[in-house]
Amino acid sequence: MADYIMDLRKAVGSRPLIVPGSVVIIYDDKRRVLLHRRSDNGCWGFPGGVMEIGESFEDTARREAFEETGLSVGKLTLLGLLSGKDTFYEYPNGHQVYDATAVYATSDVTGVFQAVGSESLDINYFDLGDLPQNISPPDEAIFHKFVLHVDE
Repeated sequence: MADYIMDLRKAVGSRPLIVPGSVVIIYDDKRRVLLHRRSDNGCWGFPGGVMEIGESFEDTARREAFEETGLSVGKLTLLGLLSGKDTFYEYPNGHQVYDATAVYATSDVTGVFQAVGSESLDINYFDLGDLPQNISPPDEAIFHKFVLHVDE
């Protein structure tokens, strides 16, 4: 999580924050989606995260994808935005957020995917008909609204 958010947490504690960020649906030539198992809640989700000061949504998407998967992202297609009361989430540590998320899709990646850093415990491509059971709650709406509409 960005230092900026941690600084805000020092001031407001666990109260809800509106958090802008980006998510990238990365898919391969077999139409499988790349998911990583998150270290903060142990669930599977898309690469993505919180915007840092001065970043664009696209910058955030590319940075987070690289930090969490080791993949460099090329062309991104904006699928849409998610925000509002349905994006509320309380993390296991009690921190509450309302996400405002730009959702992108791509198959334009280079590098070798691997769980990188402290944010990812595991990483793999999954068929849409064989997704893991424990999808990260903030990513459930993304699956329902956008994953079947990835069309490049």
